[in-house]
Formats: sequence, C-alpha cells, structure tokens
Amino acid sequence: MGQNDLMGTAEDVADQFLRVTKQYLPHVARLCLISTFLEDGVRMWFQWGEQRDYIDTTWGCGYALASAFVLLNLLGQLTGCILVLSRNLVQYACFGLFGIIALQTIAYSILWDLKFLMRNLALGGGLLLLLAESRSEGKSMFAGVPSMRESSPRQYMQLGGRVLLVLMFLTLLHFDAGFFSILQNIVGTALMILVAIGFKTKLAALTLVVWLFAINVYFNAFWTIPVYKPMHDFLKYDFFQTMSVIGGLLLVVALGPGGVSMDEKKKEW
Repeated sequence: MGQNDLMGTAEDVADQFLRVTKQYLPHVARLCLISTFLEDGVRMWFQWGEQRDYIDTTWGCGYALASAFVLLNLLGQLTGCILVLSRNLVQYACFGLFGIIALQTIAYSILWDLKFLMRNLALGGGLLLLLAESRSEGKSMFAGVPSMRESSPRQYMQLGGRVLLVLMFLTLLHFDAGFFSILQNIVGTALMILVAIGFKTKLAALTLVVWLFAINVYFNAFWTIPVYKPMHDFLKYDFFQTMSVIGGLLLVVALGPGGVSMDEKKKEW
C-alpha cells in the first residue's frame, strides 16, 4: 500500500468519525473547551480565602480589591460557562472569558512564565474557534453569498484559533536525545504544522486529540494525588486546561479549517 493510499485511508477514518459523531461532537467540544473555566470558577468558591490572600500579598491591594478580584473571576467564569453551554449570548460569553484570561495572566504573573503564557494563548485560540462557530450560526442567512466567504472575519478567527492552539504542543516538546522523545517531537511538530496551515486538518487535529488526551491522562492524573498536597491542585489545573485545548481541536474537527487554509485552497486548484 502506497503513502497516498495510507493517507486516503486515514482521511476516510477521520471522515467516518465525523459522520458518526456530528450530532454531538460540537457539544462535547464546547464542554471540554469551557472545562478549565468551570473548574477554576468552582475552585475560586472553595479556595476563596487562599486566592484572596494570595492576590493581597502579591499586589498589596487590600482585602476589598482582592475579594473583588476573586468574585469577578468566580462569577465571570461560571456565567460564561453557563451561557456557552446553553448557547445564549455566546459571543459576549467569549469576550468575557477572554477578559478573564487576560486578567489572570497579569494577576498571577503568567506573562513572565513562557510555558504558562503559551498555554493561556492556546486557551484563547480555543475561544476564538468558539467565537467563529457562534458567528457562523448567526450569519446563516448569508451562507449562499460567495463574495462574503473569504473576507468574513470568521475565516481569520479560525486561522488564529488554529495557530494559537498549537502553542500548547510546543510546551510538550522534550529536548533530549532519547529515541522516543525525538520521534514524539518529529511527529508532534509535523501535526502542529498541518493544523496551523490547514492541510489534512481534520485528520491532523483528530490525531492530536488522541495524543494529547493520552498524555493528559498519564501525566496529569491529579486523582492519584491526595487532595491536601499542592501537587493535586497543580495537576488538576493542568489537566482541565489541557482538556480545553482538546475541546478547541475537536471544534476544528467539527467545523473544518475555514477559508484561510490549504484544504480550502485545494478545492480551487
């Protein structure tokens, strides 16, 4: 069997997966995508005192402002999650969650930690895809107008979302001489490039979903760590943030790469 036959078979598997799951895949994708905000909002409730004290100690802003910060995070994230899952005011929910990401990036000094910054940007990429999905639903009346298709902001949101999503995988690269690490880096980098440029997009995104889910369950198994240990919260945060990126990739599988992609350009050749 030749390389083209193998690629064709793999694409058929991806298409078959999409046909079987198309009714509920977007719902699963949205649930995965907002899972980190849901978990963090609940954590703000149960760790109100610790979060307030951390912000007060770090910024010296006083209990009132620190409490307002925790309250804003709690209400902003839980409200955004409810709106996204109920499919109401999704665009406003996305903008609100973008604001939460920006606020936490500054408040928790993530801006100076490259690994966590890239993961936050990847999370933002997932929200961009969610925003693109909501715009496509709201503009269905223009679906038959070809002139609007390429210039639609939705296409560029999908491009930006794809590019930002792959930042998550840059944080998973291992720079050592082991054979498995080298192989993982080569395959992972190839898949990242395919998703970013939009070539064989659904197949590449689906492969990354499987790979990332396996890595997430293996390395971020917070349920194996006692609750009282700090590592439990760290792994739990990492687990749900990774699940959000998986949700973004599932949206790529469900929606396709958009107009600004190699897959779309191939149709014109």
